[in-house]
Amino acid sequence: MTTKLLQFVNQKQEMPKKRSSSLRLKDFDEIYKDFNKLEANKQAGRCSQCGIPFCQVHCPLHNNIPDWLKLAAENRLEEAYEVSQSTNNFPEICGSICPQDRLCEGNCVIEKGFESVTIGRVEKHITDTAWKKGWVKPIKLTREINKSIGIVGSGPAGLAAAEELRKKGYKVEIYDKYDRPGGLLIYGIPNFKLEKYAVQRRTKILKESGIVFHNNFEVGKTKPFNFLKKKHDAILIATGVYKAKELDFSEENLTKIVPALDFLITNNKKDLGDNVPEYDNGKLNSINKNVVVIGGGDTAMDCVRTAVRQNAKSVTCLYRRNRENMPGSMREVSHAEEEGIKFSWLSVPTKFKGINNHIDIEVAEVVLGKPDASGRMVPKILLNKTHTLKADLIIKALGFDPENIPKMFNESKLKVTDWGTLKINHETMMTSEPGVFAAGDIVRGASLVVWAIKDGRDAAESIHKYLIKC
Repeated sequence: MTTKLLQFVNQKQEMPKKRSSSLRLKDFDEIYKDFNKLEANKQAGRCSQCGIPFCQVHCPLHNNIPDWLKLAAENRLEEAYEVSQSTNNFPEICGSICPQDRLCEGNCVIEKGFESVTIGRVEKHITDTAWKKGWVKPIKLTREINKSIGIVGSGPAGLAAAEELRKKGYKVEIYDKYDRPGGLLIYGIPNFKLEKYAVQRRTKILKESGIVFHNNFEVGKTKPFNFLKKKHDAILIATGVYKAKELDFSEENLTKIVPALDFLITNNKKDLGDNVPEYDNGKLNSINKNVVVIGGGDTAMDCVRTAVRQNAKSVTCLYRRNRENMPGSMREVSHAEEEGIKFSWLSVPTKFKGINNHIDIEVAEVVLGKPDASGRMVPKILLNKTHTLKADLIIKALGFDPENIPKMFNESKLKVTDWGTLKINHETMMTSEPGVFAAGDIVRGASLVVWAIKDGRDAAESIHKYLIKC
């Protein structure tokens, strides 16, 4: 079936059917059902095919969104997939986890009067169809280049760079400290947002394309960084950022306060069928506990929604600003509210005190002042207005800082910025060490998966230009 375009005046915006909160709290499965062929066709046909596609402009990858929406509306899904994957290495992953309400859909020109096109879910439908039909195939080389690149980190930046470099004919080897490739796509994002088979089938096809993966390989411990420098013609550092930001007051070494990533990784490993002592012994699970999550970004939403699925007794999110000033996706906040999460807006912890088997949190009220450089209003803490909140488990979701890569790698020639990220030449993406490049969060700080993919693609092009000259 072919749908006429510009149907936004006749066809309402629709997301795929969403499972009820009572059902989805019983498991970690994706909360949305997939679009069927007819639903995706109708939603793609709502695109206005505008002259200046703001959706494309505001996509970090500048995906050709109107083009593949038009093809999807015309039921030319194989062509739609070819257009989609030409600018995005993992379109089905972005379709699931990108904050479209802040990016493409939030800038759709029809949004004001008729609600935006459901770009993300059409994107996912196109690529899921491509997998089912066998249109996604391993890379077939027309020539093999006798030069190799070592990539440190198998998250989205590393994987995107690896694929692009392999397409050009280079030998590519990826080194990662975890036992599975995928980085935070596997271990940091809960299954209800991104089912792990989507990542695993991508890494499988990259292996079939000739990319070599070295897992359980920690650079600086398993082998020195110099080992990689001698082995490869160029290196890309794409390790991401994992170090949890800390609160600005003492935690008294309380064991019931844990970083968000420790909590999420433990749950994802359990979901993947691993033996996880920290989960089984109760240290890193929420079962029958009063849980408090501190933070307001997407990681905080991942934590509260994971905790409630683990059968926590109660889950509260403490956030120092209001709902309108949250940095994360509004869709994620809405999902959390549907699932029974309590939000304590304009609240900030000021003191922890261990009491028997729980922790008393002193919580101060906050008022918002004038906007800062980011455009969000600056919180002012009212220390004279406090109350106490009891918790059995506190999860810190305050964001992430870079690890000290030069120290970890024992490579003093690698320079860092004042923020601790790796310093690069932003035209070439090369670090202070010749032949060593960097991309993703280790350069820009904690950011979105779609930006990591863009950085990985750009780094691959820079490495190619560098090796041509060598």
